[in-house]
Amino acid sequence: MSATVFRRAGCLFLLLGFGGAATPRATAQTAAPKPAPVKSVSRLAPGLRPAAAGWLRVRVRDEAAFRQWLARTWPRALSQAEPHHAALWRVRGVAPAELAACPWVSFVEAADRLARPERELGGTDFGANSVTAVQARYPGLTGAGLTVSIKEAPLDLTDIDFKGRLLNPDPQAPLLNTHATTMATIVAGGGNSAPKGRGVAWQARIAQSSYDNLLPDDGVQLAGQGVSVQNHSYGVDVESFYGLEAQAYDQQGQQYPSLVHVFSSGNSGDQPAAPGPYAGLGQVANLTGEFKNSKNSLSVGATDALGQVSARSSRGPAADGRVKPELVAFGDGGTSDAAALVSGISLLVQQAHQRQYGRLPPAALVRAALLNTADDTGAPQVDFVAGYGQADALGAVQTMLDNRFVEAAATQGQEQVFRLTVPAGTHRLKLTLAWTDPAGAANAAPALVNDLDLSLHHLASGQHWLPWTLNPYPHPDSLAQPARRRPNHLDNAEQITLDAPVAGTYELRVRGYRVPQGPQAFSVAYEFETGLCWISPTSTHALGAGTTERLRWQWAGPATPARLEYQPLGQTAWLELSPALDLSTQSFAWTTPAATQPGRLRLVAGPATAVSDTFFVARPPRLVVAFACEQEALLTWSRTPGATAYQVYVLGDTHLVPLRQVPDTTLLLAGPELANRYVAVAPVVQGRIGERGPTEDLQQAGNGCYVRSFLPRQLVTDTVRFDLELGSTFRLQTVTLQRRRSDGSFQDIETLNPGPATTLVLTDAAPLTGYAQYRARLTLGGGNEVYSQPERVFRVMEAAAVLVYPVPVAVGEPLRIVLPPEQAADVWVYDLAGRLQQAVAAEQGVIPRIPTDGLRPGTYLLRIRLRGGATITRRITVVQ
Repeated sequence: MSATVFRRAGCLFLLLGFGGAATPRATAQTAAPKPAPVKSVSRLAPGLRPAAAGWLRVRVRDEAAFRQWLARTWPRALSQAEPHHAALWRVRGVAPAELAACPWVSFVEAADRLARPERELGGTDFGANSVTAVQARYPGLTGAGLTVSIKEAPLDLTDIDFKGRLLNPDPQAPLLNTHATTMATIVAGGGNSAPKGRGVAWQARIAQSSYDNLLPDDGVQLAGQGVSVQNHSYGVDVESFYGLEAQAYDQQGQQYPSLVHVFSSGNSGDQPAAPGPYAGLGQVANLTGEFKNSKNSLSVGATDALGQVSARSSRGPAADGRVKPELVAFGDGGTSDAAALVSGISLLVQQAHQRQYGRLPPAALVRAALLNTADDTGAPQVDFVAGYGQADALGAVQTMLDNRFVEAAATQGQEQVFRLTVPAGTHRLKLTLAWTDPAGAANAAPALVNDLDLSLHHLASGQHWLPWTLNPYPHPDSLAQPARRRPNHLDNAEQITLDAPVAGTYELRVRGYRVPQGPQAFSVAYEFETGLCWISPTSTHALGAGTTERLRWQWAGPATPARLEYQPLGQTAWLELSPALDLSTQSFAWTTPAATQPGRLRLVAGPATAVSDTFFVARPPRLVVAFACEQEALLTWSRTPGATAYQVYVLGDTHLVPLRQVPDTTLLLAGPELANRYVAVAPVVQGRIGERGPTEDLQQAGNGCYVRSFLPRQLVTDTVRFDLELGSTFRLQTVTLQRRRSDGSFQDIETLNPGPATTLVLTDAAPLTGYAQYRARLTLGGGNEVYSQPERVFRVMEAAAVLVYPVPVAVGEPLRIVLPPEQAADVWVYDLAGRLQQAVAAEQGVIPRIPTDGLRPGTYLLRIRLRGGATITRRITVVQ
């Protein structure tokens, strides 16, 4: 076997290649074991009441015979075949126990559970799972050419972060909530609205489907859209069984071997287990949906920014004792966010493999790479809370780019053998086996069909190691036991780690322990952990100025003190931030400088030094649309200290593209440039482009042609004043208040020279009594004029005057009351017998509307009590 040096995230590693093809080996020791005894399996889903009502989903052995039985035995029952799923039916009007008694039915479960989003309010931190490092070191890995499907409620089609990349938009779909939009943004947001709107795989196409159907989508349709990853950030109630939905997802995994399904584990980690093998146990086996018990998918729990699993993140094991969730990821908003993040990482892993081999990897290889490179968190090794650990995008991507995996197949009793050479100084050897297993029988325990065994052997010493395996016995003490090295006959993923391995030659062996449906293809990913490297900040991810930011690095080694230093670009001295931090913590909270400036960080641990990318500490400029007229638009932004120029961006077909650099803090757009509706700006400091600010929409309400707002001080008043707010005074000469005449023309009332002021008060010193309409006219250089929208006010002649109209009033037409300025009132309507008919509270400056729908034609008394003290009574007539 040959050794090759490679660099991971700035650290040097040794890449060991396997010499030659895999060696199949079949011996007497690998003979097929005796088949396991067949257990009696209930035909009813755990927790399903025998007499439950509602729609039921059933798997049938013979569809024709089942239809005949149903028509003969339950003629009034409703039934329909599940589209795209052979042998699955929906039935209503028959009790579950009656269906289960049918000789043609193999399993019955509830079909009308409602999915719901699994997210709370929160933010994102792509450094926690090293996505920032991938985006900086491999800028070509963007998800371009791949498609993710977001299965849940409709998302916002107008969000510019998805521009040009939505495959099947439905303009008629109701926008139920923002959850699907948030998930799509985490997975594949384009970052057009703001830098924080950029997702993990920010150039991937986005397809949508509905979680109203909990079964897998039609595989032909998914394949036709090119979907290679589907995100499922939703759940139902806690369910703990391997049901028809889990079975269907495993079937689809075999039919479409490159399709990766990623599920949120659920936000029910504090709830007890559902009916099933772990019923009655607290805070275990609480995945939110039986479909999450599928074997060939990934379920993802949530951690905080420090890698601690959230108390509400749903735990395993799966119903048959398998490891669930397999991964955790940062999810400040719950497991929905964590699943979306892993979906995005899966796309990057697929693209990295496609770059090397020209094709998508099998989903089993993606799973092996993600599980093998996950950073251990919580209990040592694998566990039922964090699975295999915190997802590491950088490690998984580099597994593909550096070809640190093997693929082969095994049949019953066959053993595949691979040799690898471990170099001296390796901190940890790690390898993970994964395969796409055939679907098991509904409610089967175990659900595993093909059972492969992984082992590691050191040739010189004869030592060997088995996978880390958990105790699935349904007791809290058993489930909390640490993993032990022993055979695993439950999971279709197995992992071996070896700390401080002796240098030399090892054999990795994969044996077909029980393979009734062979040959079984498998993938093994491996890694030699060592070294120190930075994760964030990076050259593509700025830190906020004057804020507390979390620095992150990867360290493969024991607890070691290191000095942390910062160097602003252009300076020779390094500023000490921490004299002796522990490298094994892998993060540090830093209060950044207040000014925008590029700089670097470094960690010094004895003779070892790790220097970060040059990054920006930034306070991005805030762009303002001063005015947006038909012929031109003026943009302004705050000055960034040290900036020598500013880069202006506009929205292209799918993403922001550079327009031009300008030396000042203003830009006048005219001609063809006005076609660019969305604009953003970034400072250029010491020749480097810093982080851009949020994107502005020229057509957004409020970004008018000079006039931001033109509003009367009060709608009802005895003194007519208007507040005029301008976006800019560029080329502005005069501002005139105009009042409309009876013939429709406008009369000049007051003219002002605004100077630099953008806020003006316009007054009509001699207003007319009653309603009048006003507007503001702006005169620009060159004789051009701009007008505000017209506004109406009602001027009252006397301070105590009250106007009631219309009189008479028709039934159904509102009666209006105009009060004196700065007065509020309580209003009552009585009939002539003194019975109260209506009561309305009128606030200051508002014309109250009294409904007359419930009044009969006739005469009524209107009583108005001004809150200043006076009470006024009027007689009104209501007509048909």
